[in-house]
Amino acid sequence: MTTPYAPPYAEVIGDPISQSKSPVIHGFWLDRLGLTAAYRQTHVTAEGLADFFASRRDDPDWRGCNITAPHKVASLDHVPDPGGVRDTIGAINTVFRGADGTLIGTNTDAAGFYAPLAAFDLEGAPVAVVGAGGAARAILFALARAGVERVTILNRSPLKAMGLLATFGLKGDAVPLDAPIPPVALLVNASSLGMTGRPPLDLDLANLPEDAVVYDAVYAPLETGLLAAARARDLETVDGLEMLIGQAALAFELFFGKAPPREHDVELRALLTA
Repeated sequence: MTTPYAPPYAEVIGDPISQSKSPVIHGFWLDRLGLTAAYRQTHVTAEGLADFFASRRDDPDWRGCNITAPHKVASLDHVPDPGGVRDTIGAINTVFRGADGTLIGTNTDAAGFYAPLAAFDLEGAPVAVVGAGGAARAILFALARAGVERVTILNRSPLKAMGLLATFGLKGDAVPLDAPIPPVALLVNASSLGMTGRPPLDLDLANLPEDAVVYDAVYAPLETGLLAAARARDLETVDGLEMLIGQAALAFELFFGKAPPREHDVELRALLTA
C-alpha cells in the first residue's frame, strides 16, 4: 500500500498568533514559485512550547518555524544553537532543519531590521529604542554592528534595559517608558506596544530633529500611532512590514531551499495592506 504524499510545511508560532502576517507572506512566495508546500500559523503558549518542539522534531514533513512574541528567548532552551545565537543576540526567531535533519535555531530579525536602514549613515549617531525583549535584542545587535553612538532604551524595567546595553557593548542610558525622548537620529519601537490588542505607545516626538527616522517594528496595525505622529511632523518613517518581509525572506530560503521572489514585493505589500 502506497503512503499518501504529505507536502512539506513550515509555520509561525506565538501567543497571540492571529495577528501574524507570516502565512500570507510565505504563502504568496510559495504560490509565485509554484512550490508544493504549506505555511501555517499555530498558537503555542509558554506552557506548550516544549511539547511543540518535541512533536515537530519527529515530523519528517516539518521544515521549521518562525517564532514571534513571547517565545524568542525561551525557544533557545528547546533547540540546538550551533551558531552561538544565545551568546550574541540572545534570542531566536527561526528554527529550521539542518542538512542532517537536526533542528537549528537562528535569528533573521537583525538582518531584516537593518535592511531598510542601509541607505542611512548611522555610524556615530544617537539612537533610542523602546523595549527590551527578543526583538529588541536583535535590533540592538544590528545597531551595535552599525556603529551607532549612544543608545537610550526606554523600558518598563530600566535595569533589564541596562543589562542589554552591557550585553551588546553599547554606551547609553536605560530609562522608564515615560521618560522624554532625547534628540536622536533614529527612534525604534521594538516593543509590542501599539500592536492590535495591546496598550498604545504614547511618545512625545517634539525633541526629535527634522531629519530623524522613526521605525516601528509593529505591523498590525501597519499605521501605528507612533508612525502617524512621526508623519504629522514630516519625519522619515519605516513601517513594520519592512522588517517582517526582510526577516521572512531569509527564513523562507532556510525552510524551502529557494530564494523568495522579491521582485514581487510591491504586489506583496499591497496584499498585506488590503
